[in-house]
Amino acid sequence: MGVEIKETRVSDAEFEAMERFVFEYLSASVEKEEEGGRMRWYPWHSAEYRHNHILNVVSLAEEIARKEGADVDVTRVAALFHDVAKLEADQEMHAEAGARVAREYLNSHGEYPESFVDQVCRAIEDHSYQGDLRDLPLETQCLIEADLLDKVGANGTALMLLRMGYEARTHMDADEMVDRVMERGIDAASRVRSDTAESIAHQRLKRVRWFREWLEDEIAAFGE
Repeated sequence: MGVEIKETRVSDAEFEAMERFVFEYLSASVEKEEEGGRMRWYPWHSAEYRHNHILNVVSLAEEIARKEGADVDVTRVAALFHDVAKLEADQEMHAEAGARVAREYLNSHGEYPESFVDQVCRAIEDHSYQGDLRDLPLETQCLIEADLLDKVGANGTALMLLRMGYEARTHMDADEMVDRVMERGIDAASRVRSDTAESIAHQRLKRVRWFREWLEDEIAAFGE
């Protein structure tokens, strides 16, 4: 019996248009806020950082979905829109707000099947779920795993060290910041369920451990 081949529902051109829309939406969210946007002095509350995070999650989610047999189109589109409302909605409401933005976009830009739109929006709505990921559809699981993994490893370490400057810390506090990345990575590794995500988590944790060891060798007061 042959393998069923699914036609993609989202072309590369359509996906690129979605990417542009998401960045423009994030930029407009910042511009609408007073004094240049919520906590504008923190780079991760900027449109540029949020868009970069989204693209990282798209890449990770797509990799996990392909290897785990999930619907790649549902997963990557949900990943692209998962934080679209992050800069304009309260943290507790940004998932629902993002799902509304995605539904409006998909319903007005093309002829996507209603079932496809529903799957995408459901994944976005549930991407902040804190329970057992095995209780969710595989596409939602892939999205959540990717979201968790983006702040682990070298990227997470770089963000924490960047944060030191904004908090007026010195490099002598690097051990505390790197330890936070380790704690976050260990938590992420405990939550992910797919073999692919577990492999990525352990690889990224290994990088943080290496970096911590290098700092320990080079900074005399590290860990004191």
